[in-house]
Amino acid sequence: MRVKLLTTISIFTYQLSVSQTEKLLNGKVLAQNIPLNKVEVINKTAKTSTRTNELGEFSILVRPQDSLLFYSKDYFFKRFKISQENIDQNNMVVNMILKPEELNEVVITKVEFDKVKISADDVADVLISKNAKDLFWNTGVNDNTIREALRVSFPLKGRQKKTIEVADDRFKKLIIAYCPPDFFIKNLKIKSEEKELFIDFCDSDPKSKTLLENPNVLTIMDFLYTKNEEFKKLE
Repeated sequence: MRVKLLTTISIFTYQLSVSQTEKLLNGKVLAQNIPLNKVEVINKTAKTSTRTNELGEFSILVRPQDSLLFYSKDYFFKRFKISQENIDQNNMVVNMILKPEELNEVVITKVEFDKVKISADDVADVLISKNAKDLFWNTGVNDNTIREALRVSFPLKGRQKKTIEVADDRFKKLIIAYCPPDFFIKNLKIKSEEKELFIDFCDSDPKSKTLLENPNVLTIMDFLYTKNEEFKKLE
């Protein structure tokens, strides 16, 4: 009986140790069915990384529950928590989404003109001139008035260029550029109506300004997860 018990414990211990041993995970990274080259594949848990080849293929050592990041500057990053099923299948396919093209910053200016000032005398002169012209053209008779005597002045001052101050939204643009559209709802579990409030909450932290100086996908993600925990405590 004791021998059977020891044998069972040994088998269980062996299976547990095997399940915790790193396994080589193979996969491919695509965008619209096109293989992506030089995509960074980062095992955030084990602190290791690799890159995809020309065929979009990669191989990296993983354990169950490891966190994998897929990063390319022109695409939204992807994050996956590795399951035992992923390891057993050993054929992971990752589809990345291309970031929308960013436009250069637009400076809005406002140009103001003075209103055109026309006096009552000016209006009367226009009517007289018009009647005189009609008489001359219709009858050929000159009534000795000065035709085309429109004396309307259009005083215009110099253009006044007024620059509208634009709020500092660099952090918001950074987050939008690095995070996929469903990241806040799917990964951070934030309600869609609270997304803007959460971004403002993060932006108010002085550390958000340091992220602007040296953007890094791992640093940004760690910052967002940390702020997410603080944000939930406010509720």
